[in-house]
Amino acid sequence: MSGGPRGAAVSDDIASLYQEVIIDHARSPRNFRVVDGATRTIEALNPLCGDQLTLYLTLAEGVVTDIAFTGNGCAISQASASLMTMAVKGLHHDEALAMFTRVHIMLTTESEGGAPPAEVGKLAVLSGVWEYPTRVKCATLAWQALRSALQQAGNRDGTE
Repeated sequence: MSGGPRGAAVSDDIASLYQEVIIDHARSPRNFRVVDGATRTIEALNPLCGDQLTLYLTLAEGVVTDIAFTGNGCAISQASASLMTMAVKGLHHDEALAMFTRVHIMLTTESEGGAPPAEVGKLAVLSGVWEYPTRVKCATLAWQALRSALQQAGNRDGTE
């Protein structure tokens, strides 16, 4: 993308689209519910701003068969949790951990060339968060809960 006016307009259009997706997920979060019989339930809190969530994860034979969350938080926190549940459902334990790593890097560091990594798919809508250090914890709250749940499962045998 060039640094000229046309490149700036395309970049502004993408930023606007990303913002719309985040607002949509914040207002109508997907997978916002309790999962009865979840194999892992993790409580997460961001004491800096008060965001809190409970993550429910069901693993069967090493695959995330169900994932959902409940809680309260800012738009970034809610949207990130919503997008995360959509992205990891159906992934194998190791794939979900790898996704955590890719997203964590995207949320905490500037990407090369200014574009989000292709390996994160639709989660790229969160790629601008790294520019706002106070919002990074909001965006990573659900992801940290996911990593904790997956590590607990992996510590047992990783094949639930």
